[in-house]
Parts: sequence; C-alpha cells; structure tokens
Amino acid sequence: MNNNNHKSNRLIGLTGGIATGKTTVSNYLTKTYKLPIFDADVYAREVVEKGSPILDQLYDRYGAKIRLEDGSLNRPELGKIIFNHTEERKWVEAQIHPAVRDKFYEAIAQLEPDATAVLAIPLLFEANLTYLPSEIWVVSCSAELQRDRLQQRNGLSEKEAQARINSQLPLAEKCDRADVVLDNCGDLSQLYEQVDRAVRSRIAQNH
Repeated sequence: MNNNNHKSNRLIGLTGGIATGKTTVSNYLTKTYKLPIFDADVYAREVVEKGSPILDQLYDRYGAKIRLEDGSLNRPELGKIIFNHTEERKWVEAQIHPAVRDKFYEAIAQLEPDATAVLAIPLLFEANLTYLPSEIWVVSCSAELQRDRLQQRNGLSEKEAQARINSQLPLAEKCDRADVVLDNCGDLSQLYEQVDRAVRSRIAQNH
C-alpha cells in the first residue's frame, strides 16, 4: 500500500543512466543544500543483507556461485547473470523492487510537512516508481562518455558495459520525461552550476 500522501513535501526523483553522475549530484545536494537523500542503491543492499529472506531466495535460485565465504552476496557474480540474461534480471528485480519501494514509503513517512528530500532511484522509470517523486531530475551525458565512465569505474569490457547500459531505458527517453535535465558532459563546475540553477528556480522560490 502506498502510504506516501505527503502532498506538501517536495520529493525530487533523481535518476539517469548508469554512470552518468547521479551520485555526484546527490552528494552535492546533501552537502551544499543539506537535503536528505533516500537512496535506492542503499536500500537494495539492505534488503539482501545476510539472513534476509530475499537473499535466501537468490541462493535458492542460483546456488553457491553467488555466495561469498562469509555468507554475503557475491555481487559481481550475480551481475554476470542478470546482465546477460534478461529473464533472470527481471526475476531478481521482481524480488528486490517491492522491498525497496517499502523502504521509500517508510522514509517519506518520517519527513516533516513541507520538507524537501531527494529520492535517488537509478531505475525510477524501469521500476515504475515515477509516482513517488513530485518532480523528476535526470542526469545525462553522451553515450560514449557514459560507456567510458562505466568501463573505468567497474573495470568492465566495452561489451560488458554496453550490456549494463542496454538493460536500462534509453537515456533520451528519460530526458524526455524529466522536469529537469542535468547535462554531465562537461566538468564538475558546469554540472554544479546547473544544479544550483535548478535549486534556485524550483526549490528556493517555494520556501
């Protein structure tokens, strides 16, 4: 059940493509503007912690190859499975997304009236969570830059990086559905300037 009826809250849905710079933007928003960040990636890690029912389901399906010696999840091994097999990715997401959504409900319910918060949700569109935020900010960059950044960050081959990018909705489509598009093709100062401008125009004037 959706208990998010805080109509007075400004909830910024921050999303984009993999390796486009979402974390950079959310870190800047919390450091500069003291905005609380509710992060889907953090919640997704929490719901598969050792002893969790979802982790047990993953082990039942994939066995020891995704289990580390200490009993925790071997994320790289799970990544190899889900980014190469669409049906498996959909199955895993079907286990994790509802639990992550409930974490957002809990966090939003704790907000004071009229508060502003950032919902950092990489799969905002793919997981059909666009009803959660009151507005959507998309961090974007060129396809080449995105692939290069992902390869460098995760130590992936070009093919592996492209498979992860292809598992998401096209970035152009996300930009088309956004209230704010932040272009991260330049340097950090240019990105931060766009964030400042968005905050001034969309948040400051309402507080």
